[in-house]
Amino acid sequence: MAGAATTTAFGQAVIGPPGSGKTTYCLGMSEFLRALGRRVAVVNLDPANEGLPYECAVDVGELVGLGDVMDALRLGPNGGLLYCMEYLEANLDWLRAKLEPLRGHYFLFDCPGQVELCTHHGALRSIFSQMAQWDLRLTAVHLVDSHYCTDPAKFISVLCTSLATMLHVELPHVNLLSKMDLIEHYGKLAFNLDYYTEVLDLSYLLDHLASDPFFRHYRQLNEKLVQLIEDYSLVSFIPLNIQDKESIRRVLQAVDKANGYCFGVQEQRSLEAMMSAAVGADFHFSSTLGIQEKYLEPSDQSVEQEAMQL
Repeated sequence: MAGAATTTAFGQAVIGPPGSGKTTYCLGMSEFLRALGRRVAVVNLDPANEGLPYECAVDVGELVGLGDVMDALRLGPNGGLLYCMEYLEANLDWLRAKLEPLRGHYFLFDCPGQVELCTHHGALRSIFSQMAQWDLRLTAVHLVDSHYCTDPAKFISVLCTSLATMLHVELPHVNLLSKMDLIEHYGKLAFNLDYYTEVLDLSYLLDHLASDPFFRHYRQLNEKLVQLIEDYSLVSFIPLNIQDKESIRRVLQAVDKANGYCFGVQEQRSLEAMMSAAVGADFHFSSTLGIQEKYLEPSDQSVEQEAMQL
């Protein structure tokens, strides 16, 4: 996909642990983007993903199947999935040939849920790096189930995993707390939601952990983990309810800033809009029709209005 600036492609690499809602996110985001008038191509990079609910433009299962790998090499599901990603890494010409006809589309990559692929294994990072050479600008969208907020120990673990993922994947990064529509069913939160999304003073979590006899013995370890997270000061979250169009809009705004789509030539924008995005002046995008005002040309505003009314 290399070439002139007009051929630059944009997209999202949707990552996260199993069950965090990656496939559901790809479905909801693809529908929202199409309602905005964008041409969308969803690419399934998870060979274990069966019964896809969305229209799949490219499926890695055509190249390598997890079941075949497990049978032929006597591997379990985890080892088989790692092998599949290494096989894809060794056959990127296949992927490029599949993506080339889709030039001009906005890509959503539905990635495998193996945590090690995003924390220390090199195959997926190498694939993303090669895509950058094809002039494909991606944002890593990392989904985490919001129910982890109800347990201080699990939330600290999620913060560590998110930080490791951000450092390893080496892409512009947006962390999401998914399934926010279900959070009330998980139990009462110890703090308000902003505490978890902005990752505020984590010492309060340590105090909660100290009340548990088991975690009391590991207070020093927990203090060091919290110190590490706060020293980097990189992790924050955006709450996501995939059923809520306004919630999806906020996520899309953050993703488009991260990968540079809001600065692209595909949609004409004023200098004011570009500077607002650069400095993070969100008041330009605070209304429900913020995307209409800053992301679309006047001729396309009617399309956006219809999208937000769906």
